Amino acid sequence: MHTRQFGKTDMQITPIGIGAWAMGGGNWEFGWGSQDDTQSIATIKRGLELGINWIDTAAVYGLGHSEEIVGKAIKGREKPYIFTKCSLVWDDSRRVSNNLDPNSIQRECEASLKRLGIDTIDLYQMHWPNPDPDIEEGWSAMAKLKKEGKVRHIGVSNFNVEQMKRAEKIAPVETLQPPYSLVNREAEKEILPYCQEYDIGVIVYSPMASGLLSGRMTKERIANMPEDDWRQRDSEFQEPRLSRNLALANLLNDIAFPHNVPAGVVAVAWTLHNPTVSGAIVGVRTVEQIEEMIIAAEFRLTDAEMEQINKFLEENP
Repeated sequence: MHTRQFGKTDMQITPIGIGAWAMGGGNWEFGWGSQDDTQSIATIKRGLELGINWIDTAAVYGLGHSEEIVGKAIKGREKPYIFTKCSLVWDDSRRVSNNLDPNSIQRECEASLKRLGIDTIDLYQMHWPNPDPDIEEGWSAMAKLKKEGKVRHIGVSNFNVEQMKRAEKIAPVETLQPPYSLVNREAEKEILPYCQEYDIGVIVYSPMASGLLSGRMTKERIANMPEDDWRQRDSEFQEPRLSRNLALANLLNDIAFPHNVPAGVVAVAWTLHNPTVSGAIVGVRTVEQIEEMIIAAEFRLTDAEMEQINKFLEENP
């Protein structure tokens, strides 16, 4: 599998990475429902066997559980690049809150290292720029962790351009992780052009719009999602947006069919078509899913297929 330069970092990453959000399981505010840990570990191992060289997780996914699963999957192996995040913390009642206090970030880093079973985090990302007034203080703590060698590179997630500029005054923002998909193209306006101009590495999350563009989603499946699946509460999974999004998924199915790939491969390939995007985070839960999605790393849309997609977007804004 070919690799791409990841911004100003010293890392060459594969076009897709393993997203471990859903592997955190259910029973928390942004969970995806229950998940079998043995299956999660097998999925990560299979992804690495197929050539993927990075995993993206976060402390808050499953309230530490996702990092533990990643740690078990990479134990005793020549580990891939490990990317994780801080700034979302939880209390004994499993309530999640934002915290950019330097002492909190230091504690989070130490806890993540322990759960992952590694000595250094390859990329440590500030998960959200909240509380906004504390960005500078939090980013100073991130720079300190890099200086101490606990993390190799530091980046941000869900930041806008103004917030990145504020952080840059303290230490370089090496990477950004924004949401980006055919359903959410907000990053195209200012964020991606800024990252391209200043060589900030971009890995996008939810390239399949949290499963909406997988080609497997239906109104019936959404209606029957478990109560602890956060997507039930998301506006893109509700009318009037839902019908439009499923129509888009049908178009991707039509494009995918002659290539004998799922619609999700087309959705991911569309995000990778943008030259600013270094890689796409592909959330997977089963070995079958990773085997199915691996082709997205090399899949290329033709000009005619891009035109089909653009026509739909113009007619269905």
